[in-house]
Amino acid sequence: MFTDVRVPLEQQQSYSTAYQQMLERVRYEGAYPTRERAEEAVRLVLSGLGRQLTGDERVDLAARLPLEAARALTAQIPDTQPLSGWDFVKDLAARSGASLATTRWDTGSVLAVVAAHAGSDLITRILNQLPTGWALLFGQAELNPAA
Repeated sequence: MFTDVRVPLEQQQSYSTAYQQMLERVRYEGAYPTRERAEEAVRLVLSGLGRQLTGDERVDLAARLPLEAARALTAQIPDTQPLSGWDFVKDLAARSGASLATTRWDTGSVLAVVAAHAGSDLITRILNQLPTGWALLFGQAELNPAA
């Protein structure tokens, strides 16, 4: 468990519990054999997402995630040009050395849990900020805006 001297001990414990619950949910969603494998996926995907999100959406998402997950998200400097959903998966695969299929599975498993933490209003704001192809990664239908 990471400790932060600025946060009272009782809150540190609840964050750790919340993170463990998040890992268990990702483990279940992704059918991972161990919690450690689920945590690898969480850290990879949240780090990548941290390179894509900016502004209020980034801050609001971090506030809704357990502390350890929020740290993985916010430790990254956002890229100047956000990636499409598919390019995001390819970037993560290249960084991790995993196959595209495995990386796509990891991404969907983690972002489905992130979406549950964030709530539909925030996810809508996030999807409006990102290029096309992200909705499916969050387990949502890709809607084309009315022309």
